[in-house]
Amino acid sequence: MILKKVLLSTLLVTGLTITSCSNDDMPTQDQTTNYTVPATYTFERNSTTTVDFSGQSARLLMLEEMGNIIKTAATDGTQASISVLTNMYSNTNNAFSSTVLNTSGKQLKDKTAASKDYFELYQGGGTTTEKLSVQAFFETQFTLAQQASLGANAAAGSAGFYLDGTSIRLFAANGLEPQQILLKGMMGASFLDQVVNNYLSENKLDEGTNKVNNSNKIVETGKTYTTMEHNWDEAYGFIYGVDGTKFWASYISQVNADVDFSTLTADLDLAFRKGRAAIVANDYATRDAQIDIIKAKLALVPAVRAVFYLQEGKGKLVTDKGAKSFHALSEAYGFIMSLRYTNNPATNNPYLSKSEVDAILANMVSGTNGLWDIDTLGAKLDTISLQIATKFGFTVAQAATVN
Repeated sequence: MILKKVLLSTLLVTGLTITSCSNDDMPTQDQTTNYTVPATYTFERNSTTTVDFSGQSARLLMLEEMGNIIKTAATDGTQASISVLTNMYSNTNNAFSSTVLNTSGKQLKDKTAASKDYFELYQGGGTTTEKLSVQAFFETQFTLAQQASLGANAAAGSAGFYLDGTSIRLFAANGLEPQQILLKGMMGASFLDQVVNNYLSENKLDEGTNKVNNSNKIVETGKTYTTMEHNWDEAYGFIYGVDGTKFWASYISQVNADVDFSTLTADLDLAFRKGRAAIVANDYATRDAQIDIIKAKLALVPAVRAVFYLQEGKGKLVTDKGAKSFHALSEAYGFIMSLRYTNNPATNNPYLSKSEVDAILANMVSGTNGLWDIDTLGAKLDTISLQIATKFGFTVAQAATVN
């Protein structure tokens, strides 16, 4: 890529002292440096923004629309078409309702199990074979969704519709909900994997001449940002890329609402802002410290939500006589899938290995009829909940109270 040098404008000057996890509407300054961390994720050069995560915003909207295709099929009797969902996944044949998405040049499939650390350099146990297997798994959900949309009432061994309270949902023959497996699973295999194992990887941030170019403020051709700045923004976009309200951003807020995890939102917000400011100031030690914070804090979100939904599902096995718990358990299943894509900054590997995650998922749906084998399900859910909570350093009771 042809690069050009631009003058570095006067950047960030004196301000206030950073207090722990401050999220006030004033910029703050690290006591050990002379650059300011802005109060919001706003960065400019020569009075022009240097922040761009439009590709990430597009992918968040793509996944939302794919989920809505399955949701609509459950409620209005239409078919959850394999071909439509497949075209959406690879962004071919103008499958989206939005021309902006159809012409964006972005897709979800090529960002599924595709991180540099886990699937290019094969750390964390990843391989090209696994990448293809993960992509095929999600494509299987399209088939399962269509089968369920063409079925009758869901029952043990039979895909179809099920009334969950006031909501009508589609279930596969084993009791799992394809829509939730797709949504929660892709949040991990695409969005989380790209954040912690790709865009915030030193292998990506410092690739080639990135560090030299960033230090000298050499921007990408026709752009206002350096490659390193853009990589960081792309990580941010996979979390907050649509008004800061969808997918991971939403679940961060939900976990943060519990007193046991009440600094999560502020911790992540500050780490993203502080790391980006450090990149502008060529302070790579501070950047790397923020990466460690982001990796550890983000990993808590699927872990806590997995345990919450496991316990919610267990409770509904009793109060709602079984099948109404399957929606919660499907969400848990998807969040457990996401644990394979977490990154422990101490090891640069997942907190739970692929083999550990695969074993947990197999245990959830073991037996002849998967989740429909209700008599043996409750004990398994407790065992899995304890395993996850112990690994991530919280209690089952703490996670179960998150609404």
